[in-house]
Parts: sequence; structure tokens; C-alpha cells
Amino acid sequence: MAKLNVNGAVMQYEAEDDTPLLWVIREQLGLTGTKYGCGVAQCGACTVHIDGQAVRSCVYPASAVTAAQKITTIEGLSPDGSHPIQKAWAALDVPQCGFCQSGMIMAAAALVRDKPKCTDADIDAAMTNICRCGTYNRVRKAIHVAVRGGDPASAGLSIERIAGSKA
Repeated sequence: MAKLNVNGAVMQYEAEDDTPLLWVIREQLGLTGTKYGCGVAQCGACTVHIDGQAVRSCVYPASAVTAAQKITTIEGLSPDGSHPIQKAWAALDVPQCGFCQSGMIMAAAALVRDKPKCTDADIDAAMTNICRCGTYNRVRKAIHVAVRGGDPASAGLSIERIAGSKA
């Protein structure tokens, strides 16, 4: 049995050498927050961190990861949703359908860790994930909110909740 260090816990799995990390994470370890989108590393729904680097897990063989390397999935980024990116995402209502959002959040978290004063150009270069709902403007605003200390008013969006609404 091979071992992976996922979200701080060493877990065993058994798979062929060419099995993508995504399928080990989802099917064998039961962590289903990481999504399958395209299977060819283009959409980013499957993004996880390996030793802090954003990686598209749908094409990354699980056998290429050693037990000493640390994998972080969306479940391990912040179990209570308190990561600044997660808080900004919620404050600005970034997700629509939500399917791509775990990968988007993981890519954004890696970006702000590496470039805490990221510019629009940095965001454009790092955020290559595909969102079918087109929430890119809110993604950019949420990243800026997270790096500016978390105040949603700094995003310049006008989000108004109507009393009694579930949104």
C-alpha cells in the first residue's frame, strides 16, 4: 500500500501507477470537495496544493507524490471556512453554480500566499481556472478583498440582501 499525506493525515491507498491523484483523493480517501471537470488539466476544478503549489490533480499521477510531500485539498485549506479567501468568496457571493469554486479557491489561496500584494496582472496570470458561470469579476474582487484584510466594502460591489431571501 502506498501512502499520501493529505490535509495533515497520512493515508494509505492502492492504485495503478498512472492513476490520477484526483481519483485517489475522491474515490479512495473520500474527499469529494476536489472536483473532476475536464480531465486534461485545463479547467482547474481539480486544483489541490502539493507542498503549497497549486497542481491540477486530474493529470498528476498519485504515484508521483511521496509520503513526505504535503497535499492540501479544499477540505484541509480551512475546516471551518476561516481562510481569508473562503471568507472573501462568501462575503462577495462569488459562486453561482459552485462547481468550479473549490479549484478556484485553491488556486487563489496559492496566489495570495506567494504574492500577498498581487495585482490584476498577477491574478490574470495565476487564475487560469474556467468558470462556466463567468464569475471572473467577483473572483478578482474577492482576491483583492482577501489581501486587503477582508473588508467586502473595499471591493466596490453593491450587494444588497433582501429581508427574508435565502440568497
